[in-house]
Amino acid sequence: MRELFLKTLDLPDETGTLRSYDYSILIDEMDVGPFSCESYGIRVAERGGAEASAAHVTCSAARIDELSDLVVRNAVTPTTLNDVLSDWL
Repeated sequence: MRELFLKTLDLPDETGTLRSYDYSILIDEMDVGPFSCESYGIRVAERGGAEASAAHVTCSAARIDELSDLVVRNAVTPTTLNDVLSDWL
């Protein structure tokens, strides 16, 4: 599996402490019958803290671009990534 780094955001938590979050696209291969195709996922990791990821979310490069833009633009944290993915899918 490869990882394509997107961006780092510094966001304040509920106490005002700044936390750094790294956003990445995960790139892997998935077997589909007798064929393999490239699949994409998403990863959000707090530096020195929690992380959340979901592999094989889509086989569409356009769709993972939409998702990654949504996740970064809305400053999704590892805690809320699964909720965002459930709504997005």
